[in-house]
Amino acid sequence: MRKLTIRNFNAAALLTLAAVVVISSGCANGYRGYGAPKQVIIDTQGVDMNAYYDDLGDCENYARQVDVSAETAEGAVTGAVAGGVLGAVLGNHETAQRSAGAGAIVGGVKGNQRARHEQERIVRRCLIGRGYRVLN
Repeated sequence: MRKLTIRNFNAAALLTLAAVVVISSGCANGYRGYGAPKQVIIDTQGVDMNAYYDDLGDCENYARQVDVSAETAEGAVTGAVAGGVLGAVLGNHETAQRSAGAGAIVGGVKGNQRARHEQERIVRRCLIGRGYRVLN
C-alpha cells in the first residue's frame, strides 16, 4: 500500500476540490440578499408596515454579518479532509481523492445550511426583540 502524502494528490483532484468550494460558495447569495431561505411571516394586526419594512431591513443587515461564503468554504475543507482521511484508511490514494471530493461537497452544503439557518434565526430574533409577533 502506498503512503498517502500531499504529493500523491494530483492537480485534477485539487482543481476539483477548488471548483467545489467556489461553486458551493456561490450558493451564499440567496433569498432577500442575506441567504435566508424563507420569508418571515408576522402578525400584521396593528402593525405600521412602513416601520416593519424599515425594521426588517435593519434585521437583515445584522444577518448579513454571518459570512455564508466562509462557512461554506470551511465546511468544504473540513469535509474534504475528513473524506480524504477516511478514504486513505479504507483504500488507496485514489479512494482518498474520491472520498475527499465527496466530503468537500457534503461539508460545503452542510456549512452553507448552518450559516443560512443562523441568518434566519438572527432576523427572527431581531424582529421579536423589536416587538413583532413572528409566526414562523
